[in-house]
Amino acid sequence: MEKICLTPEELNALVDRAESGRLQDGDATVIRLMASAIVILSNAVNGKSESIKRLLAMLFGAKTEKKRAVLKTPPSNSGDRGRQKARGHGKNSAKNYTGADRIPIPHEELKPGDPCPLCPKGKVYRQKQPGIVLCFEGQAPLKATLFELEKLRCNLCGMVFTASAPDNKSGREYDPSAMAIIVLFKYGHGLPWNRLERLQAGLGVPLPATTQWEKSEESANLVYPAFDELVRQAAQGDIFHNDDTVMRVLALMKENNNRTGNERTGIFTTAIVSKTADGRQIAIFHTGRNHAGENIALLYGRRNEDKALPIQMCDASSRNVPSDFDVILCNCLAHARRNFVHVHEHFPDESRRVIEVLSEVYHIDAVARRQEMTLDQRLTFHQENSAPKMAELKSWLDTQVEGKLVEPNCGLGKAIAYMRNHWMELTQFLRVPGAPLDNNLCERSLKRCILHRKNSLFYRTEHGAYIGDMFMSLIHSCVLMRVNPMDYLETLMKNSSKLFKDPSQWMPWNYKAAVT
Repeated sequence: MEKICLTPEELNALVDRAESGRLQDGDATVIRLMASAIVILSNAVNGKSESIKRLLAMLFGAKTEKKRAVLKTPPSNSGDRGRQKARGHGKNSAKNYTGADRIPIPHEELKPGDPCPLCPKGKVYRQKQPGIVLCFEGQAPLKATLFELEKLRCNLCGMVFTASAPDNKSGREYDPSAMAIIVLFKYGHGLPWNRLERLQAGLGVPLPATTQWEKSEESANLVYPAFDELVRQAAQGDIFHNDDTVMRVLALMKENNNRTGNERTGIFTTAIVSKTADGRQIAIFHTGRNHAGENIALLYGRRNEDKALPIQMCDASSRNVPSDFDVILCNCLAHARRNFVHVHEHFPDESRRVIEVLSEVYHIDAVARRQEMTLDQRLTFHQENSAPKMAELKSWLDTQVEGKLVEPNCGLGKAIAYMRNHWMELTQFLRVPGAPLDNNLCERSLKRCILHRKNSLFYRTEHGAYIGDMFMSLIHSCVLMRVNPMDYLETLMKNSSKLFKDPSQWMPWNYKAAVT
């Protein structure tokens, strides 16, 4: 842009000429340059505002990105668009208490087949659904039993005779259930060891943080074949979601002090969720210097050669894609939508147009899931209903750029450019059966390690990070498969010798059959 310099007196004279309508030669050029400068400054201010919003979201958590909150639209009626009542609202039914002790209580006076006490000819029979009374008790996360072994001493020879402990127990013994709850609290729910130590000490059952680490390491030695088998089976999936986040490993951070400028110093935790054709969902975590694309390439290296090309869903970052393995690449539609959410305050009409179109596409996908369509039926359904909407959106995006209706370097211009540049990957669900719309499944899984980073701050060594990855993978795979992770880990530890012989029989979806 051409540079102009005006003194305050010259600027005031220009304003007076503009107000009186007597502009001189060259005044139009000055006004045009001033207007261009105002546009550039406005875009810079808007860009800074959007950057500050993203920073605040990173520090304090993002607000909801639902359409109703972003566009400030009133809530729709319950009957609109055929929506059903959301699950998870109301009281828990008795069937949800799978971990409760169940004690059958017979009737105190009657038994099945007895005559009815109210009518002379009737008989009473047991109902299929019993009456339910729920009682809750509190206790420390780890409960301890102290056996006081009686000692008897001969007053003549001095020999001491000590009672035997049940099951020949001696010293301090930790049941598999105790070791399972330690790793579940730490790696499943992000409870730091020092916090659990204080809780246990306050309840009269001390459990030092060092002991918790020792038992976690001991547990890992008992179950690691299950993790290796889980990775192998995850590699055979049909759809892969992957992403990563920064992590702290003190040993690697110490190494960074001696690294040169060309060596990688970043430390990451990668989350990969593999979905198989039979409905299994497997979560794998890996912490180290590798990016997500490098970690998923290692997973693909364990894939059977006769398997078809996998579908990979991730955001558009180049570090998420393997460099030497062919995949059907899909990009996250939620990431593209988020760019328009960030600029909605400054470009409300344009952002509303994009957000509403994507809302309709997500509704179409929800209908396909609710009707339990096959992958081919879902593809046809999207092609019939979503394709026209996405084609119209693509035409509008092209018009904004080609018609020069948007400044390329402003927030809206960058959001449009992102969507146009990755349009093929963002719309694979219109061409590939089973292609997901977004990477939200992996984003939710990644919160496991983010919760650990937030509460425990770091891993001390790569070995500790490996143990954390192992238990997070086993625990979250159980969660995805709706299996009790406490029962699973405890069962693996109790049957460790059998697990080492055939790990494939001890996965979250089939371990109960192996017990029997």
